Amino acid sequence: MQPLVRLAEFVSTFPADRLPENTRKMISRLLIDLIASTAAGLNTPLAVSARAAMTSAYGSGPVTVWLTGKTSSIIGAAMANSAAASSLDLDDGHRAAAGHAGAGVIPAALAVAEATGASTDETLAAIALGYDIALRVASCRPAPSVSSYASGLWVNYGAAAAAARLLRLDIGQTAAALGIAGGEGPIVFTTPDPKFEGSTVKEGIPPAVVAGMTAAYRAQSSATGPLDHFDDPARFDPAVLFAGLGEVWEVEKCYLKPYACCRYMHAALDAIFDLRDPRKEIKSLKIETFPQSLRLANERAPTTSEGAQYSFYFNCALAAIHGRDALLPVDPKHLHDPDVLALAARIELSASSEFSSAFPARTPARVLIDQGDGIQEKLVLHPLGDVANPMSEDQIIEKLQRLAAELGVVDTDEIVSCLLGIETKGIRPLFEALSQNFLRESHAQTQQVAHKLRLGTDAPIPNVPASRMLTPTF
Repeated sequence: MQPLVRLAEFVSTFPADRLPENTRKMISRLLIDLIASTAAGLNTPLAVSARAAMTSAYGSGPVTVWLTGKTSSIIGAAMANSAAASSLDLDDGHRAAAGHAGAGVIPAALAVAEATGASTDETLAAIALGYDIALRVASCRPAPSVSSYASGLWVNYGAAAAAARLLRLDIGQTAAALGIAGGEGPIVFTTPDPKFEGSTVKEGIPPAVVAGMTAAYRAQSSATGPLDHFDDPARFDPAVLFAGLGEVWEVEKCYLKPYACCRYMHAALDAIFDLRDPRKEIKSLKIETFPQSLRLANERAPTTSEGAQYSFYFNCALAAIHGRDALLPVDPKHLHDPDVLALAARIELSASSEFSSAFPARTPARVLIDQGDGIQEKLVLHPLGDVANPMSEDQIIEKLQRLAAELGVVDTDEIVSCLLGIETKGIRPLFEALSQNFLRESHAQTQQVAHKLRLGTDAPIPNVPASRMLTPTF
């Protein structure tokens, strides 16, 4: 049996009632975290432009566009939700995959579940299966074969798997869906070794959602796709692809992000927060990291939010000067903060041979700081949010509450209650809770962004708070 067909068989036939309790609990936490990420990203240009395009490009419909009070078609809503959830890279990630599955799989699964009236058990199973397929495909790629770590290159498989499961496709149809999704997914980058400096293309997660979901609906209508995607062991290691299939769930290996910047630098940030005494002057600050970190743009004095979020210098200086709260979210006013820029200009960043083989399994860092009383040193192997150093349920809920408060929304209790109570309340109340409108003058903002994009102007968008005009991170 070809590897792709074996995956299709797993997706199509796995009994929903066999999903382990720990896996179901993890999905509940990931749902809370992704809604938090969505709240953070609602007013970003990426998300607002996606909503401006969704109806004209994908048509109207009854599916919830989360936290906006809007609805759209199945694929339109999933695309828009994915754009908001992934726009600031506060969404969950996976070490071995070196990317993000949740912002693709969850919007796809919930959109199809809402449209089809799927049961809670089937919805949770579809999410688990979507994560598993996407993350296994990404993780089984031998390092020499990986041309890009962009998540859009493999999230399409997860979106297709989740949609196929909820559409109750048989093994052959599910295999066709995976084949179409992989054959027609986004390219994402046009250069062989791009700088991860950000744009609305970013990692290509929203178009991967569209490709994967469309593939499932086409397969339902008898379309066929290539089945040989994973036949070459030099590109997809079968031992990794199928290790523990049905017993070990990749969704349980996901990390969460407490800071709105590139995950590569989170270990350094944790070390700075642990060592920093704000009463003292920083004489020197040195960061030792893994070699892949030096592929980031790493501008010392970034002029855009994109540049800032891909800069060790900027974010570590921001953390040292203003503390943990300045990283969730990052206020663009700090791009012009003289104290932050002065420290960023002095930070030393180097790749350590000690960490040469760490990535993607680990993203460690060592910080050495002199605050006038000698050099203090801190090594962080597992930054906050990693599987080995997880965020607590309370911390994840606080993340949602804090990011919602940035939008002026104080009461998120109903959403949290529905997310935590999926097992008892079912999935339907969640859709109603997510239909709340967290936006202010959302239609006007959408029209203004659409107008800006048509004109190609860099003029600021009226009525969108400056603190929310943030851009993607990796």
